[in-house]
Amino acid sequence: MADRGKEDGRDGGRGAPRPPHATESAPRAVAARVLARVWGSEAFASAALDAELRRAPALDPRDAGLATELVYGVLRAQAALEARIAEFAAKSRWTTDPLVRAHVLMGAYSLCFLDRVPSFAAVSEAVDGAQAAGGPRVGAFANAVLRRLAAAVESGGRPPLASAVVASAPGWLRGALRRSLGRAAAEAFLSAGPVPPPTGLCLAPGEDRGAWLDALRAAAPSASFEAGRVSPTAIVARGAGDLRRLPGFGAAWIGQEEGAQALAFALGARPGEAVLDACSGRGNKSWLLSRAVLPGGAVDAADLYPAKLSQLRAALGAPPASAEGAGAQVGDAQAGARDGVGRAAAYVRETYAVDWTVGAGDVPEGYDRVLVDAPCSGVGTLRRRPEIALRREADDLPRLADLQVAIARRAATRARDGGRLVFAVCSVLREECEAVAARLAAPADDDLGVRLEPAPFDAELARELAGGGDAFRLLPHVHGTDGYFAAMFVVRR
Repeated sequence: MADRGKEDGRDGGRGAPRPPHATESAPRAVAARVLARVWGSEAFASAALDAELRRAPALDPRDAGLATELVYGVLRAQAALEARIAEFAAKSRWTTDPLVRAHVLMGAYSLCFLDRVPSFAAVSEAVDGAQAAGGPRVGAFANAVLRRLAAAVESGGRPPLASAVVASAPGWLRGALRRSLGRAAAEAFLSAGPVPPPTGLCLAPGEDRGAWLDALRAAAPSASFEAGRVSPTAIVARGAGDLRRLPGFGAAWIGQEEGAQALAFALGARPGEAVLDACSGRGNKSWLLSRAVLPGGAVDAADLYPAKLSQLRAALGAPPASAEGAGAQVGDAQAGARDGVGRAAAYVRETYAVDWTVGAGDVPEGYDRVLVDAPCSGVGTLRRRPEIALRREADDLPRLADLQVAIARRAATRARDGGRLVFAVCSVLREECEAVAARLAAPADDDLGVRLEPAPFDAELARELAGGGDAFRLLPHVHGTDGYFAAMFVVRR
């Protein structure tokens, strides 16, 4: 029998009944659908949210902002919120329906952390949404439980959001971060803001960042555009909407997170060099590298997934009319974006579908530089993809580390003797960072015929980040970027 002070999520509570015509609000409806997709179909929150907001073009910007905060807030503080609800609910049946779960947790988040939302409104909105999703009984349950939570918050005060976010991270992740960064830095990493982080724009080398800041601010006066802190080609944007509608897109700049730009710069590619982007994905780093090697150089791209390479070829597969054609000026960038001239100037010579764990396929030897942005846990992107904490397990780390070593060593066979290789991951965990770098530097028992010697970075940006050493981390609470690790090696045969 349920405690007198708790509701079981089935028979409803003793709170005031909700009117039968009650409906959920638009921002909370959007956020609930996103959360349901994240939990039910393993969608990425950012992509699902973008899709939902595009389907609701009439949504007021403030309401879109509220939907965004609710999605990211619930996902980051989910375990802490569920623990608070459990104090007043004897059963957990409410968690089985993703939409009901979303509305109850959004109500709890609003009560605990959104001081601009009155308690009665937070309860009312959550109850309306839960009732719309699960019927009157569920609405009555949500009403009773959230009223009790509201009373508890009113008497005890709102808890710190940062503490809730840290407490909601899985225990294995908190432990791995503490081993990697130290206790204080681990907590700072987990609670780092802003959430969601800004959108990154990557200017082509040679573009005038000041001029583009002026042009973008003029084109979107309600948005915010600032120079990046780490990458010299980065502009960070907030509230800019669809980047494709801004001047210069695809010609003078592309969308790329600032830390990812720093990884491409860390390779130190120079004019005239042959470069391999060994795990290219859709080619954003290839875009930057292909401009860095002009004039006279070439970039090839390899990836496990042919579909990604097809997207890369569609954007970067046409040779430039002139090797000097990189970098449209502000005045003609919009025309360049329309006819593809600027994008074509960033040219990838060849693409290769290859599984590096099996072999090198048709990828030739002799590259001056090889970038291995290896598959990893993605823990460094938690601000941007909070659902990662819900999907990774401690057992993933050894498997991913083995994969990273295998990919990097096989890709190293494509470099010339004395060529350079950068190993990079969007993780900050020691198991995927220093531990993998140490394995790459150790004598190998394979027959690939290459040795990887740690070496100082020879690119100015990376030298500064690494303090003259052979590896560096980027951290959101220190650098304002997503979290990354990069290490430099010289390839010997």
